[in-house]
Amino acid sequence: MIKTALTRMFDLRHPIVLGPMGGVAGGALAAAVSNAGGLGLVGGGYGDPDWLRTELAIVRRSTDASWGAGVITWAVGRELMQQILAEQPHAVMLSFGDPRPHGALVKAAGCKLICQVQDLAGALLAREAGADLIVAQGTEAGGHGSARSTLALVPAVVDAVAPVPVLAAGGIADGRGLAAALMLGAQGALVGTRFYASDEALGSSRAKACIANGSGEQTQRTTVFDIVRGYSWPEPYTGRALRNQFMARWHGREPALADAVSTESTRFKQAQQEEDFETVMVWAGEATDLIQSIEPAGEIVQRISTDAERCLNAGAAMCRADQ
Repeated sequence: MIKTALTRMFDLRHPIVLGPMGGVAGGALAAAVSNAGGLGLVGGGYGDPDWLRTELAIVRRSTDASWGAGVITWAVGRELMQQILAEQPHAVMLSFGDPRPHGALVKAAGCKLICQVQDLAGALLAREAGADLIVAQGTEAGGHGSARSTLALVPAVVDAVAPVPVLAAGGIADGRGLAAALMLGAQGALVGTRFYASDEALGSSRAKACIANGSGEQTQRTTVFDIVRGYSWPEPYTGRALRNQFMARWHGREPALADAVSTESTRFKQAQQEEDFETVMVWAGEATDLIQSIEPAGEIVQRISTDAERCLNAGAAMCRADQ
């Protein structure tokens, strides 16, 4: 069994955290990850209070293990944060924006603060905010992120914020990725896309099948899905999704899309209802190559951890003096 600062902090059996994917990581998925020995995080996204009320209630009644929630920092207000904290999560994760105002609320509630960052400046700001854990997210990640790659970013953040423990995110979907993250100095991994393709994840089974049948080469970072949905994401954030016809039509023509957004948004909403994934995005990371099936989340947690332990033992064997 792998023991790290992460597993000790939350009494986990495995150093694996569920990425709080908005609209995907609901209460059932978070509970399944927590019950399997990882840390499940409900994806609060842009902060729909009714959705959160439902999903937080599900995770609370479905697990006795540690769990938490994550939100998009710039998109939510104090009232929403207080709603989350009233449910007594063990951790709250803040991503994309200055974590200090909301971080102060989290810390005052006696809750562990997790901050996801995409560069060294963000990591230092997270440390200033009092983060108990800092997630260094590489550009390989699905959904929103920035430009730095996981392999170089993680050890740089580890060095910059020590002794605050760091998790790695971006392009991790199996035990090899977790083992590599640990060797980079991380205390565990935050995993998103692999759990999107799980039985308990919310969302369309067709979207999950797109991930299982996709590849990393079919993903691309873009802003077109934010523009058509009316979300004004600040720079430098873009979203990595599987390429489709909508992306092919509008990527590189963002000003034209903005001019046509009233018409295109109506078409986009209709496509959402019809599960038309040549129009609607499927957020997915470059580790899509490593995902071939939709499985129970608990089995995913166990396999990633077991395979990581096998990799670490194999690596140690390479260094034995008698070899």
